[in-house]
This record gives sequence, C-alpha cells and structure tokens, in this order.
Amino acid sequence: MKAYVFPGQGAQFSGMGADLYEKSAEAKELFDRANEILGFSITETMFSGSAEDLKQTKVTQPAVFLHSVILSKVLGADFKPDMVAGHSLGEFSALVANNTLEFEDALKLVSQRALAMQKACEITPSTMAAVLGLEDELVEAVCAEIEGTVVAANYNCPGQLVISGEVAAVEKACEELKGRGAKRALLLPVGGAFHSPLMEPARKELAAAIEATNFKNPSCPIYQNVSTTAVTDPVEIQKNLVFQLTAPVKWTQSVQNMMKDGATSFTEVGPGKVLQGLVKKVDRKMETSSAAI
Repeated sequence: MKAYVFPGQGAQFSGMGADLYEKSAEAKELFDRANEILGFSITETMFSGSAEDLKQTKVTQPAVFLHSVILSKVLGADFKPDMVAGHSLGEFSALVANNTLEFEDALKLVSQRALAMQKACEITPSTMAAVLGLEDELVEAVCAEIEGTVVAANYNCPGQLVISGEVAAVEKACEELKGRGAKRALLLPVGGAFHSPLMEPARKELAAAIEATNFKNPSCPIYQNVSTTAVTDPVEIQKNLVFQLTAPVKWTQSVQNMMKDGATSFTEVGPGKVLQGLVKKVDRKMETSSAAI
C-alpha cells in the first residue's frame, strides 16, 4: 500500500516550484490561479525571492501548500495514494490530494490560517523548542511541572519532540529537560507557539471558515495529526482540522498507524525530505522516496 505524505512550514526554499511552472502547462495554470486567489504574486516570491522573503507568514504556508498540491496534480496517473497524511500545514495538502477539499477552497483556508496564526503570535511572546533524546512521557511530565504555558506540540519521531508555549516557560522547560538528560533542548527560530493553547484565537477565527467550506468524501483515508488513525468521514475530518491548531501534531503515532494498516512505502510530496527522515526513524527498513516529474 502506497502512503503519500506532505510537509509543513519550514520546508520552503528559494526557487521552489519554478521547475514545475516551466515543465507543465497544468502547473502553470494552477500557479497563475493561485496568484489571482491570493491577490499577490506568490510565484514571484517562490521562484526568485530570498529565504527571508519566503519567511513572511502570508507567503510561507501557501508556498509549501502550492508546491505539494501542484506536484501531486501533475504526477497524473502515477499518483495513486492508498493513504495520506500531512505534517501540520501539510494536512491541507493531503486533503486536496485525496479529493476531500477543492484546490481553491484549501488555498483560501491556508491563507486565512497563516494570517490568523500570525495575529495569535502577536498577542503573547511565545516560541517553540526541539527536545532530543528523551522519552515523550518524561517531556510531558516536565512541561506539566513548569509555571506558565508550555506543552508537547510535535511528536516528530521517537526521541524527537517539540515543545511550545510562552517564552519564559519554554526556556525554563529546556533547562529542566537538559538536567533530566536531554541530548539537546534548543529554541527554534519560529514566530510563536504553534500547536499550543496560545493558538486559541487563531483556532476560533479559522473554525468559522473551515465549517463554511465543503468537505467531500475522500478517495482514500487520511491519518490526521489530531486522531492519528484512518479517517474517511468528512464531518470528522472537518472537526479534526479545526482542533489541529491548538492540539499537538502526533506524527510519530500517525506513521506507526499507517505502517500497522499496511503501508509498504512512503512518498514525500513537496519541498524537502524531512518527513522521509522521520519515517526512517520509526522504521529504518521502510521504503521512502520524493515525488518528482
């Protein structure tokens, strides 16, 4: 069974998508349509902007989404997923890939999501940190002991967990975790505390938009960040997507469940190879690859 996985924020790179635009008439049409929907030339920034330009919130999330989704569409008959999953933002790409969401609807939601998250980041000084070499349960227990808001946010692979919350609380948790034997506990260069209770204003704002969008029956199951198990009910998919902003990304558990349900290969669709590395950390013998035209 073929599993297709879609990366999230942080996978962007300067020049992303330019080869698709040049090689495929279908890709060119979709990129041009995206410029119209967003109201600015995202292709200009993607194809020739600097890494700094790509870091703009209104650009980063739509850019990664567009690269992933347009690549999946130009693969044509070669693209036959038996199951899909996306890391955080990548879940929107996965939902277009399995026909739950239309391209235009998903792009609008991704754009709204980026702006809502940016607004939430500006309310409270907040950050995230990567913790390496500790059991998940110990990291969770330490976070629970710290004064202020700090929670486990991204379960990326065994031994790699990202925590998220108020700056002071995250810094204190990092010191405590190093004392408990973490190989590393380092702050990440992000704008705020994604996948934590501090994203509640963004969740509320996005919930109305998600609930007003048409979700169709998917062509194959999606393993969502919130539930980690195969989901095919559009109502449940919609509900999980609303909670995704404040809930942790349970990537390790999702990959484990995909393997348990029969995945024999994982293909990463979009920029970078981060997800392939995380899959290998779950099972180093698993076949992984990057989608390409």
